[in-house]
Amino acid sequence: MGPTVINGLPAHVLLVHVVVVLVPLTALALVVCAVWPAWISRLGLVLPVLALVSLVSVPLTTHAGEWLEHRVNRTALVRRHAELGDGLLPWAVGLFLLAVAFWWFGRKGIGRAAPDADMPRGVVSVSLPVRVTAVALTLIVGAGAVVQVYRIGDSGAKAAWGDGYSAASGHVAG
Repeated sequence: MGPTVINGLPAHVLLVHVVVVLVPLTALALVVCAVWPAWISRLGLVLPVLALVSLVSVPLTTHAGEWLEHRVNRTALVRRHAELGDGLLPWAVGLFLLAVAFWWFGRKGIGRAAPDADMPRGVVSVSLPVRVTAVALTLIVGAGAVVQVYRIGDSGAKAAWGDGYSAASGHVAG
């Protein structure tokens, strides 16, 4: 499905950085667009493309992680990390769907204010309940995605490092 080794290193340890950066960045961009709709037109196609790259990076990283999982000691920490990793894809799909919806409605100008109205051109005018729902949904999906990335990263760090380091220089535990 994707690379398992990049330049002699397990691809998972490199690809994970893409996920750790892009998923929270996508979540943040969506929240900004939900709270300040004028940003939808400013970001344009960048928003769904960012969400798509985030979405694609998740299964690539998971695939590389599964490959790596079969080549390391299968401890409880490694199993927990793998289980948590499998839970990120639905959140990434949610971010992508929201990004596409924001872009689509912003592009189509659904409810766009007339040029002589008080709202700036390009701002989508929607009812308060729709806007509150969009903000709430975006906050829920964005926070869920970011928290899941944190949980996965924390478990991965514990699985990789465990107690294999020492606070004192020159001494390795274990």
